[in-house]
Amino acid sequence: MTPEQKVALVKAVKDTYGLNCALAALDLPKSTWYYYQNDKVDYEQKYIHLKPILEAIARQYPEYGLPRIMAELRDIHHCYVNHKVVERLLGVWDLSILRGTRKHKPSGVYQAILEAGELANLVAQMAEIGLFEVVYTDFTEILYANGRKKAMLMPIIGHASKAAFGWAVGESDNTALALQAWGRAKRTFEELNVSCVGMIMHHDRDPVYTGYGWTSQLLLEDKLRLSYALGGAKDNPEMESFNGHFKGEAHSLFLEAQSLDELIAVVDGRMHYYNTVRRHSTIGYVAPLTYITRTRADLKTRR
Repeated sequence: MTPEQKVALVKAVKDTYGLNCALAALDLPKSTWYYYQNDKVDYEQKYIHLKPILEAIARQYPEYGLPRIMAELRDIHHCYVNHKVVERLLGVWDLSILRGTRKHKPSGVYQAILEAGELANLVAQMAEIGLFEVVYTDFTEILYANGRKKAMLMPIIGHASKAAFGWAVGESDNTALALQAWGRAKRTFEELNVSCVGMIMHHDRDPVYTGYGWTSQLLLEDKLRLSYALGGAKDNPEMESFNGHFKGEAHSLFLEAQSLDELIAVVDGRMHYYNTVRRHSTIGYVAPLTYITRTRADLKTRR
């Protein structure tokens, strides 16, 4: 039971049983009781401008915890507030209850995926996959600062070449981070003179990947096709394999990074090594960019 809920119960029974008895029964300190009596109204008024925003987030994304709510406030609504303030406001306005009991309506994309069933997994229907025809992505957690902190990594990996075309590291697995990774991948494709039109992006049904920000950019703006792993990790084995190898090989380096900026620098360095030096058994024991160069040369020769 939250302090706010205990305070509400004390208010309801204190006239019948006495304040001291009610406080003792609910194990609520007197200091907390008086704090809520004297401070709550002023506190609510100070942050009243956040109430409609937090209510909208709670209704639209009831599954969001505090980190995702903070990211949504910062990236979408441009509100910069301490996380402890937001945590308290959620309790003051009973939004924690709203988030826990109400389910938001699935996005149109999510509903379409459910209706399509197995047909939503485009990759599973392909007999052959070309050099730049399919890419995969997913969010994965990285521990750093001796394991005291965690960040999210989103890599974008090619099916045929195993190349990491784009990636991004941030505090939360949100739309902003996903679009940052995709922006980097697009720049890589431009450098390789590769068109993204018709390319298939395969991932799970995370709210980011079924949300408007991601789908409108990839489907409408960049003309990709989206493929969804309906069975979770088992339907996205390429990402499971990449994440396992990448994080396992650089685990100690991640732990040594003491800040997010240091971690980003480490990830960038490891991605460069992965693309240009590390030999992959599934592509003939060469590095991904070497494989791309050789494969394109072979294709030209055959023509």
